[in-house]
Amino acid sequence: MWAMKISAFAISLWLVLVLSPLPFSAQSTSTQQQAASHAQKAAEYLREKRPDLAAPEFKAIVDLEPDNVDARANLGVLLFFEGKSAEAVPQLREALKLNADLPKIQALLGIAEKRTGDMKAAQKDLEEAFPKVRDEKIRMQTGMELVEADSASGDLGKAAEVVNALRQLEPTDEAVLYTSYRVYSDLAEQSLLSLSLVAPNSARMHQAMAHELAMQGHNAAAIENYRKAMALDPNLPGLHFELAEMLNLSTSPADRAEAESQYKQALAVNPFDEQSECRLGDIAARNDDLKEGDARYTRAVQLRPSDPDANLGLAKVLMAMGQPQKAQPLLERAIQLDPTSAVAHFRLSTVYRETGRVADAKHELAEYEKYKAMKEKLENLYQAMRLAPAGQEQGERDPRR
Repeated sequence: MWAMKISAFAISLWLVLVLSPLPFSAQSTSTQQQAASHAQKAAEYLREKRPDLAAPEFKAIVDLEPDNVDARANLGVLLFFEGKSAEAVPQLREALKLNADLPKIQALLGIAEKRTGDMKAAQKDLEEAFPKVRDEKIRMQTGMELVEADSASGDLGKAAEVVNALRQLEPTDEAVLYTSYRVYSDLAEQSLLSLSLVAPNSARMHQAMAHELAMQGHNAAAIENYRKAMALDPNLPGLHFELAEMLNLSTSPADRAEAESQYKQALAVNPFDEQSECRLGDIAARNDDLKEGDARYTRAVQLRPSDPDANLGLAKVLMAMGQPQKAQPLLERAIQLDPTSAVAHFRLSTVYRETGRVADAKHELAEYEKYKAMKEKLENLYQAMRLAPAGQEQGERDPRR
Protein backbone atom coordinates (compact mmCIF):
# COMPACT_ATOMS: atom_id res chain seq x y z
CA MET A 1 0.00 0.00 0.00
CA TRP A 2 1.09 3.56 -0.73
CA ALA A 3 1.86 5.65 2.34
CA MET A 4 0.25 8.68 0.67
CA LYS A 5 -3.22 8.26 -0.76
CA ILE A 6 -2.59 10.03 -4.07
CA SER A 7 -4.42 9.23 -7.28
CA ALA A 8 -2.59 7.78 -10.26
CA PHE A 9 -3.61 10.91 -12.17
CA ALA A 10 -1.88 13.13 -9.61
CA ILE A 11 1.28 11.04 -9.90
CA SER A 12 1.16 11.24 -13.68
CA LEU A 13 1.35 15.05 -13.52
CA TRP A 14 4.85 14.81 -12.09
CA LEU A 15 6.27 11.98 -14.22
CA VAL A 16 8.75 12.50 -17.04
CA LEU A 17 6.95 10.40 -19.62
CA VAL A 18 9.63 9.84 -22.26
CA LEU A 19 12.54 7.56 -21.40
CA SER A 20 15.67 8.54 -23.30
CA PRO A 21 18.26 5.77 -23.58
CA LEU A 22 21.93 6.68 -23.68
CA PRO A 23 23.63 6.91 -27.07
CA PHE A 24 24.52 3.49 -28.50
CA SER A 25 28.27 4.03 -28.12
CA ALA A 26 27.95 4.44 -24.35
CA GLN A 27 26.45 1.04 -23.64
CA SER A 28 26.21 -2.50 -24.92
CA THR A 29 23.36 -3.77 -27.08
CA SER A 30 22.39 -6.14 -24.29
CA THR A 31 22.16 -3.29 -21.80
CA GLN A 32 20.05 -1.29 -24.24
CA GLN A 33 17.69 -4.20 -24.71
CA GLN A 34 17.35 -4.80 -20.97
CA ALA A 35 16.69 -1.12 -20.30
CA ALA A 36 14.11 -0.98 -23.09
CA SER A 37 12.38 -4.05 -21.68
CA HIS A 38 12.16 -2.49 -18.20
CA ALA A 39 10.93 0.77 -19.72
CA GLN A 40 8.18 -1.08 -21.57
CA LYS A 41 7.09 -2.86 -18.39
CA ALA A 42 7.15 0.42 -16.42
CA ALA A 43 4.94 2.07 -19.04
CA GLU A 44 2.51 -0.85 -18.93
CA TYR A 45 2.29 -0.74 -15.13
CA LEU A 46 1.64 2.99 -15.21
CA ARG A 47 -1.15 2.51 -17.76
CA GLU A 48 -2.60 -0.11 -15.41
CA LYS A 49 -2.37 2.44 -12.57
CA ARG A 50 0.15 0.28 -10.68
CA PRO A 51 2.94 2.73 -9.81
CA ASP A 52 4.07 0.36 -7.05
CA LEU A 53 5.09 -2.13 -9.74
CA ALA A 54 6.52 0.52 -12.06
CA ALA A 55 9.00 1.81 -9.45
CA PRO A 56 11.21 -1.35 -9.44
CA GLU A 57 11.36 -1.21 -13.24
CA PHE A 58 12.69 2.34 -13.15
CA LYS A 59 15.16 1.26 -10.46
CA ALA A 60 16.38 -1.49 -12.76
CA ILE A 61 16.92 1.04 -15.56
CA VAL A 62 18.92 3.30 -13.22
CA ASP A 63 21.10 0.34 -12.24
CA LEU A 64 21.76 -0.37 -15.91
CA GLU A 65 22.04 3.27 -17.04
CA PRO A 66 23.08 5.55 -14.14
CA ASP A 67 22.97 8.60 -16.41
CA ASN A 68 19.41 8.01 -17.66
CA VAL A 69 17.82 11.24 -16.46
CA ASP A 70 14.22 10.22 -17.21
CA ALA A 71 14.50 6.95 -15.31
CA ARG A 72 16.01 8.69 -12.27
CA ALA A 73 13.37 11.44 -12.35
CA ASN A 74 10.49 8.96 -12.62
CA LEU A 75 11.95 6.73 -9.91
CA GLY A 76 12.22 9.79 -7.64
CA VAL A 77 8.59 10.71 -8.36
CA LEU A 78 7.31 7.23 -7.54
CA LEU A 79 9.42 6.91 -4.39
CA PHE A 80 8.09 10.25 -3.19
CA PHE A 81 4.47 9.25 -3.67
CA GLU A 82 5.21 5.93 -1.98
CA GLY A 83 6.05 7.97 1.10
CA LYS A 84 9.80 7.43 0.78
CA SER A 85 10.96 11.04 0.57
CA ALA A 86 14.45 10.28 1.91
CA GLU A 87 14.99 7.76 -0.91
CA ALA A 88 13.43 10.06 -3.49
CA VAL A 89 15.73 13.02 -2.77
CA PRO A 90 19.01 11.56 -4.17
CA GLN A 91 17.24 10.33 -7.31
CA LEU A 92 15.66 13.71 -7.95
CA ARG A 93 18.90 15.55 -7.24
CA GLU A 94 20.83 13.34 -9.62
CA ALA A 95 18.21 13.87 -12.33
CA LEU A 96 18.65 17.64 -11.94
CA LYS A 97 22.43 17.31 -12.14
CA LEU A 98 21.98 15.50 -15.45
CA ASN A 99 19.42 18.04 -16.71
CA ALA A 100 18.92 21.31 -14.82
CA ASP A 101 15.92 22.27 -16.98
CA LEU A 102 13.32 20.14 -15.14
CA PRO A 103 11.24 22.59 -13.07
CA LYS A 104 8.65 19.96 -12.08
CA ILE A 105 11.37 17.69 -10.75
CA GLN A 106 13.04 20.57 -8.91
CA ALA A 107 9.69 21.46 -7.35
CA LEU A 108 9.16 17.88 -6.20
CA LEU A 109 12.72 17.78 -4.88
CA GLY A 110 11.95 20.86 -2.80
CA ILE A 111 8.81 19.23 -1.41
CA ALA A 112 10.72 16.02 -0.64
CA GLU A 113 13.49 17.99 1.08
CA LYS A 114 10.84 19.78 3.13
CA ARG A 115 9.40 16.42 4.16
CA THR A 116 12.82 15.26 5.33
CA GLY A 117 13.48 18.44 7.33
CA ASP A 118 16.06 20.02 5.02
CA MET A 119 14.30 23.37 5.02
CA LYS A 120 17.16 25.47 3.63
CA ALA A 121 17.50 23.26 0.54
CA ALA A 122 13.71 23.02 0.24
CA GLN A 123 13.28 26.81 0.16
CA LYS A 124 15.99 27.16 -2.46
CA ASP A 125 14.57 24.52 -4.80
CA LEU A 126 10.93 25.55 -4.35
CA GLU A 127 11.80 29.22 -4.87
CA GLU A 128 13.73 28.47 -8.08
CA ALA A 129 11.08 26.09 -9.44
CA PHE A 130 7.93 28.10 -8.62
CA PRO A 131 8.15 30.74 -11.39
CA LYS A 132 9.19 28.14 -13.99
CA VAL A 133 6.49 25.50 -13.50
CA ARG A 134 3.80 25.78 -16.16
CA ASP A 135 1.25 23.15 -15.05
CA GLU A 136 -1.27 25.05 -12.89
CA LYS A 137 -1.92 22.21 -10.42
CA ILE A 138 1.78 21.67 -9.81
CA ARG A 139 2.41 25.42 -9.63
CA MET A 140 -0.32 25.71 -6.98
CA GLN A 141 1.14 22.89 -4.88
CA THR A 142 4.67 24.24 -5.28
CA GLY A 143 3.54 27.70 -4.21
CA MET A 144 1.63 26.44 -1.17
CA GLU A 145 4.64 24.39 -0.06
CA LEU A 146 6.90 27.43 -0.54
CA VAL A 147 4.60 29.66 1.51
CA GLU A 148 4.71 27.09 4.31
CA ALA A 149 8.51 26.90 4.15
CA ASP A 150 8.94 30.69 4.06
CA SER A 151 6.52 31.15 6.96
CA ALA A 152 8.26 28.48 9.03
CA SER A 153 11.59 30.25 8.52
CA GLY A 154 10.05 33.59 9.54
CA ASP A 155 10.40 35.12 6.07
CA LEU A 156 6.83 36.43 5.90
CA GLY A 157 7.70 39.02 3.25
CA LYS A 158 8.62 36.31 0.76
CA ALA A 159 5.60 34.24 1.82
CA ALA A 160 3.34 37.22 1.07
CA GLU A 161 4.84 37.60 -2.41
CA VAL A 162 4.11 33.95 -3.21
CA VAL A 163 0.59 34.19 -1.78
CA ASN A 164 -0.09 37.17 -4.03
CA ALA A 165 1.00 35.15 -7.07
CA LEU A 166 -1.23 32.25 -6.00
CA ARG A 167 -4.23 34.57 -5.58
CA GLN A 168 -3.75 35.79 -9.13
CA LEU A 169 -3.62 32.17 -10.28
CA GLU A 170 -6.65 30.98 -8.27
CA PRO A 171 -8.50 34.00 -6.80
CA THR A 172 -11.40 31.91 -5.41
CA ASP A 173 -9.44 28.93 -4.09
CA GLU A 174 -10.45 28.28 -0.47
CA ALA A 175 -7.00 27.09 0.66
CA VAL A 176 -5.24 30.02 -1.00
CA LEU A 177 -7.60 32.55 0.58
CA TYR A 178 -7.12 31.04 4.05
CA THR A 179 -3.34 30.93 3.59
CA SER A 180 -3.43 34.54 2.43
CA TYR A 181 -5.37 35.51 5.56
CA ARG A 182 -2.88 33.74 7.83
CA VAL A 183 0.23 35.14 6.15
CA TYR A 184 -1.00 38.73 6.09
CA SER A 185 -2.27 38.45 9.68
CA ASP A 186 1.09 37.13 10.85
CA LEU A 187 2.91 39.80 8.86
CA ALA A 188 0.72 42.51 10.42
CA GLU A 189 1.33 41.11 13.89
CA GLN A 190 5.08 40.95 13.27
CA SER A 191 5.13 44.52 11.96
CA LEU A 192 3.13 45.78 14.94
CA LEU A 193 5.52 44.08 17.35
CA SER A 194 8.53 45.59 15.56
CA LEU A 195 6.90 49.03 15.64
CA SER A 196 6.24 48.70 19.37
CA LEU A 197 9.93 47.95 19.95
CA VAL A 198 11.29 50.65 17.64
CA ALA A 199 8.86 53.50 18.43
CA PRO A 200 6.59 52.55 21.35
CA ASN A 201 5.30 56.08 22.03
CA SER A 202 5.15 57.38 18.48
CA ALA A 203 2.20 58.71 16.52
CA ARG A 204 2.46 55.71 14.18
CA MET A 205 2.26 53.32 17.14
CA HIS A 206 -0.95 54.96 18.39
CA GLN A 207 -2.33 54.95 14.84
CA ALA A 208 -1.60 51.22 14.53
CA MET A 209 -3.14 50.51 17.94
CA ALA A 210 -6.22 52.48 16.92
CA HIS A 211 -6.56 50.43 13.75
CA GLU A 212 -6.34 47.15 15.70
CA LEU A 213 -8.86 48.34 18.29
CA ALA A 214 -11.26 49.45 15.55
CA MET A 215 -11.00 46.00 13.91
CA GLN A 216 -12.00 44.46 17.24
CA GLY A 217 -14.99 46.79 17.61
CA HIS A 218 -13.51 48.90 20.43
CA ASN A 219 -14.44 52.20 18.85
CA ALA A 220 -14.03 54.47 21.89
CA ALA A 221 -10.52 53.17 22.60
CA ALA A 222 -9.66 53.46 18.90
CA ILE A 223 -10.77 57.10 18.81
CA GLU A 224 -8.71 57.82 21.93
CA ASN A 225 -5.57 56.43 20.27
CA TYR A 226 -6.25 58.36 17.07
CA ARG A 227 -6.41 61.54 19.16
CA LYS A 228 -3.12 60.67 20.88
CA ALA A 229 -1.50 60.12 17.50
CA MET A 230 -2.89 63.42 16.25
CA ALA A 231 -1.51 65.27 19.29
CA LEU A 232 1.95 63.93 18.41
CA ASP A 233 1.76 64.53 14.65
CA PRO A 234 -1.36 66.26 13.25
CA ASN A 235 -0.06 66.02 9.67
CA LEU A 236 0.45 62.25 9.68
CA PRO A 237 -0.83 60.85 6.34
CA GLY A 238 -4.19 59.13 6.64
CA LEU A 239 -4.72 60.02 10.29
CA HIS A 240 -7.53 62.59 9.90
CA PHE A 241 -9.38 60.30 7.48
CA GLU A 242 -9.13 57.27 9.80
CA LEU A 243 -10.39 59.25 12.80
CA ALA A 244 -13.21 60.65 10.68
CA GLU A 245 -14.20 57.13 9.64
CA MET A 246 -14.63 56.14 13.28
CA LEU A 247 -16.59 59.28 14.15
CA ASN A 248 -18.79 58.88 11.09
CA LEU A 249 -20.02 55.52 12.43
CA SER A 250 -21.44 57.25 15.51
CA THR A 251 -25.09 58.29 15.86
CA SER A 252 -24.04 61.33 17.89
CA PRO A 253 -24.60 64.64 16.02
CA ALA A 254 -21.44 66.04 17.65
CA ASP A 255 -19.35 63.09 16.39
CA ARG A 256 -20.88 63.39 12.93
CA ALA A 257 -20.05 67.11 12.85
CA GLU A 258 -16.47 66.40 13.93
CA ALA A 259 -16.20 63.66 11.28
CA GLU A 260 -17.00 66.24 8.58
CA SER A 261 -14.36 68.56 10.03
CA GLN A 262 -11.78 65.75 10.07
CA TYR A 263 -12.45 64.86 6.43
CA LYS A 264 -11.88 68.52 5.52
CA GLN A 265 -8.64 68.57 7.53
CA ALA A 266 -7.56 65.42 5.71
CA LEU A 267 -8.01 67.29 2.43
CA ALA A 268 -6.04 70.23 3.83
CA VAL A 269 -3.13 67.87 4.55
CA ASN A 270 -3.54 66.09 1.20
CA PRO A 271 -5.66 67.89 -1.44
CA PHE A 272 -5.72 64.69 -3.53
CA ASP A 273 -7.36 62.58 -0.78
CA GLU A 274 -10.13 61.11 -2.94
CA GLN A 275 -11.63 59.06 -0.12
CA SER A 276 -12.21 62.12 2.05
CA GLU A 277 -13.72 63.96 -0.92
CA CYS A 278 -16.09 61.04 -1.47
CA ARG A 279 -17.08 60.91 2.22
CA LEU A 280 -17.87 64.62 2.17
CA GLY A 281 -20.11 63.87 -0.79
CA ASP A 282 -21.83 61.21 1.35
CA ILE A 283 -22.40 63.75 4.13
CA ALA A 284 -23.76 66.36 1.73
CA ALA A 285 -26.13 63.80 0.19
CA ARG A 286 -27.25 62.72 3.65
CA ASN A 287 -28.05 66.37 4.42
CA ASP A 288 -29.89 66.77 1.08
CA ASP A 289 -27.31 69.33 -0.08
CA LEU A 290 -27.34 68.17 -3.70
CA LYS A 291 -25.17 71.00 -5.03
CA GLU A 292 -22.39 70.25 -2.52
CA GLY A 293 -22.78 66.52 -3.05
CA ASP A 294 -22.51 66.94 -6.82
CA ALA A 295 -19.32 69.00 -6.46
CA ARG A 296 -17.69 66.59 -3.98
CA TYR A 297 -18.52 63.41 -5.89
CA THR A 298 -17.56 64.95 -9.22
CA ARG A 299 -14.10 65.79 -7.90
CA ALA A 300 -13.78 62.33 -6.32
CA VAL A 301 -14.52 60.71 -9.68
CA GLN A 302 -12.00 63.00 -11.34
CA LEU A 303 -9.35 62.08 -8.77
CA ARG A 304 -10.01 58.35 -9.00
CA PRO A 305 -12.33 57.21 -11.81
CA SER A 306 -11.93 53.59 -10.66
CA ASP A 307 -13.63 54.17 -7.28
CA PRO A 308 -17.04 52.45 -7.42
CA ASP A 309 -18.28 54.40 -4.38
CA ALA A 310 -17.55 57.76 -6.03
CA ASN A 311 -19.31 56.71 -9.24
CA LEU A 312 -22.29 55.42 -7.26
CA GLY A 313 -22.46 58.55 -5.09
CA LEU A 314 -22.45 60.89 -8.06
CA ALA A 315 -25.10 58.78 -9.77
CA LYS A 316 -27.36 58.99 -6.69
CA VAL A 317 -27.09 62.77 -6.62
CA LEU A 318 -27.83 63.03 -10.34
CA MET A 319 -30.91 60.83 -9.89
CA ALA A 320 -32.08 63.06 -7.04
CA MET A 321 -31.57 66.05 -9.37
CA GLY A 322 -33.80 64.39 -11.99
CA GLN A 323 -30.99 63.40 -14.38
CA PRO A 324 -31.22 59.58 -14.65
CA GLN A 325 -29.64 59.50 -18.11
CA LYS A 326 -26.47 61.08 -16.75
CA ALA A 327 -26.56 58.67 -13.81
CA GLN A 328 -26.84 55.53 -15.98
CA PRO A 329 -23.21 55.30 -17.24
CA LEU A 330 -21.93 56.02 -13.73
CA LEU A 331 -24.01 53.17 -12.29
CA GLU A 332 -22.92 50.83 -15.06
CA ARG A 333 -19.32 51.78 -14.34
CA ALA A 334 -19.81 51.24 -10.59
CA ILE A 335 -21.14 47.72 -11.24
CA GLN A 336 -18.29 46.99 -13.62
CA LEU A 337 -15.86 48.00 -10.84
CA ASP A 338 -17.79 46.21 -8.09
CA PRO A 339 -20.31 43.63 -9.37
CA THR A 340 -21.40 42.85 -5.79
CA SER A 341 -22.73 46.36 -5.07
CA ALA A 342 -26.38 45.75 -4.20
CA VAL A 343 -27.12 49.50 -4.05
CA ALA A 344 -25.73 50.09 -7.54
CA HIS A 345 -27.83 47.24 -8.96
CA PHE A 346 -30.97 48.63 -7.29
CA ARG A 347 -30.33 52.14 -8.54
CA LEU A 348 -29.60 50.94 -12.07
CA SER A 349 -32.82 48.90 -12.09
CA THR A 350 -34.67 52.14 -11.24
CA VAL A 351 -32.97 54.01 -14.07
CA TYR A 352 -33.71 51.23 -16.56
CA ARG A 353 -37.35 51.14 -15.47
CA GLU A 354 -37.68 54.90 -15.88
CA THR A 355 -36.17 54.74 -19.37
CA GLY A 356 -38.38 51.84 -20.51
CA ARG A 357 -35.83 49.01 -20.36
CA VAL A 358 -38.11 46.65 -18.46
CA ALA A 359 -36.18 43.40 -18.97
CA ASP A 360 -32.91 45.02 -17.92
CA ALA A 361 -34.63 46.54 -14.90
CA LYS A 362 -35.86 43.09 -13.79
CA HIS A 363 -32.37 41.63 -14.21
CA GLU A 364 -30.78 44.36 -12.09
CA LEU A 365 -33.45 43.97 -9.41
CA ALA A 366 -32.70 40.23 -9.23
CA GLU A 367 -28.98 41.03 -8.91
CA TYR A 368 -29.81 43.47 -6.12
CA GLU A 369 -31.76 40.82 -4.18
CA LYS A 370 -28.95 38.29 -4.64
CA TYR A 371 -26.15 40.55 -3.41
CA LYS A 372 -28.28 42.09 -0.67
CA ALA A 373 -28.84 38.63 0.83
CA MET A 374 -25.17 37.81 0.45
CA LYS A 375 -24.06 41.00 2.21
CA GLU A 376 -26.53 40.47 5.05
CA LYS A 377 -24.92 37.09 5.71
CA LEU A 378 -21.47 38.69 5.64
CA GLU A 379 -22.56 41.42 8.05
CA ASN A 380 -23.80 38.79 10.49
CA LEU A 381 -20.46 37.01 10.21
CA TYR A 382 -18.50 40.21 10.78
CA GLN A 383 -20.65 41.05 13.79
CA ALA A 384 -19.98 37.61 15.24
CA MET A 385 -16.25 38.24 14.74
CA ARG A 386 -16.60 41.79 16.16
CA LEU A 387 -15.06 43.23 13.01
CA ALA A 388 -16.12 46.15 10.86
CA PRO A 389 -16.58 45.07 7.20
CA ALA A 390 -13.92 46.53 4.91
CA GLY A 391 -15.32 48.93 2.34
CA GLN A 392 -18.57 49.35 4.27
CA GLU A 393 -20.81 51.83 2.49
CA GLN A 394 -20.99 55.08 4.46
CA GLY A 395 -23.61 57.05 2.65
CA GLU A 396 -26.68 54.94 2.19
CA ARG A 397 -27.72 51.76 3.96
CA ASP A 398 -31.14 51.50 2.26
CA PRO A 399 -31.00 52.00 -1.52
CA ARG A 400 -34.67 53.03 -1.58
CA ARG A 401 -33.90 56.20 0.38
